[in-house]
Amino acid sequence: MYFFLTQLSLCDLLVTTDIVPVLLHTVLYGGSSMTLIGCIIQFCLFAISEFSECLLLSVMSYDRYLAICSPLRYNSVMTHRFCVTSAGMIWLVAFLVMSVYAISFTKLYFCEPHVIHHFYCDLEPILLLSCSNTSIIHKQNMVIGVLTGFCPFIVILMSYLSIVITILKIPSNTGRQKAFSTCSSHLIVVSIFFGTLIVVYMFPMKGQSPILSKVLSLIYTVVIPLLNPVIYTLRNKDFNKAFHKIKCIF
Repeated sequence: MYFFLTQLSLCDLLVTTDIVPVLLHTVLYGGSSMTLIGCIIQFCLFAISEFSECLLLSVMSYDRYLAICSPLRYNSVMTHRFCVTSAGMIWLVAFLVMSVYAISFTKLYFCEPHVIHHFYCDLEPILLLSCSNTSIIHKQNMVIGVLTGFCPFIVILMSYLSIVITILKIPSNTGRQKAFSTCSSHLIVVSIFFGTLIVVYMFPMKGQSPILSKVLSLIYTVVIPLLNPVIYTLRNKDFNKAFHKIKCIF
């Protein structure tokens, strides 16, 4: 779990470094300018971080599934080699998906005015500026969304369904609470992250309020990376022990 948390932290660091500087400039000065290449690079970095986080959260749910439903098999399955290989495959898939979007953008023509009504270069705002036919990219985005977003979400649902069934079979209340506490932090992050992604990307943008779309985008680009360290550390016994040791030193 700690290994995957480091990968999740890298995703959060990447998305905040990519989005927040432009966001702060926009808030302070009422807007910001960016080249087309810079805009595409910003979206590509955003895509890498978001797709990686979707896949990471699904692998972390499998980690929790093994820990609770098959504890005797946990050490034999969740080896260091498996974790490193999984992380490598996740980043590779995210990079390949980003490459598909980057190649698609090079085939588009863009018309004036070059104004994006958003605080970062998301897919739909970029496509709205194009004079080209973007139907292929929309279909491509749907396929990618199913493979890297919907499928991991199904894996998470199946994992937690098995976890809930296993927890309910535990006879003691103390045992049930202890088992649930091991996955509660991950469940909170999954609910917030996938909940906002589903509302933003699974529903047509035309049916959304622009302000609502920006608020929801703010949640998974800024708020969630801010909350992840808090959620995963405040409920962590190892962190609390280390924190108390530091307090005793000072």
